[in-house]
Amino acid sequence: MISTADNSALVLIDVQDKLTSVMHNRKEMIENQIKLIKAVQLLGIPIVWLEQNPLKMGKTIPELSSLMQDQSPISKMSFNCCDCTEFMEKLDKSRHKHILIAGIETHICVYQTAIGLIRSGYAAEVVVDATSSRAPVNKEIALTKINACGMPTSGTGHGNTTTTEIAIFELMRTAEHPAFRQMLKIVK
Repeated sequence: MISTADNSALVLIDVQDKLTSVMHNRKEMIENQIKLIKAVQLLGIPIVWLEQNPLKMGKTIPELSSLMQDQSPISKMSFNCCDCTEFMEKLDKSRHKHILIAGIETHICVYQTAIGLIRSGYAAEVVVDATSSRAPVNKEIALTKINACGMPTSGTGHGNTTTTEIAIFELMRTAEHPAFRQMLKIVK
């Protein structure tokens, strides 16, 4: 499924103080998450934002939370966001079936959420340069498993991977998009 502004939502998972500080390539990951948030906001795409056990793991890092001041994160204890009733209700209510996923850790919460979404009939697309794990090998294996699970014979939905820029330009579709010039400022 190709993403469009009309059928897509961004799910941002667990980019919290204690977790972010130990992520591999965290600077690049955060830069790409900022780009994604700004881009989807410019296009009017909803963001569903989650935090894993915020009392123990801290709040979302200020670089991101300051961009989403008009909303609040969903607190969760389960690794798979789909096991969180509030998350699924919010996603179902939005009626968006193409879900871009960014966050941490790729091999735990991002992976389990992508698989949960695929099994629930969503098109889940993990934005690889906007995710991370402590160890790169864990991220690699998780992404391989997500792509394999998303094959039409393996699940009811679809799973795939993408990058920040691929996702942004795919959402715009054309250089004639009214937000094109503003988007160039975000991606550069």
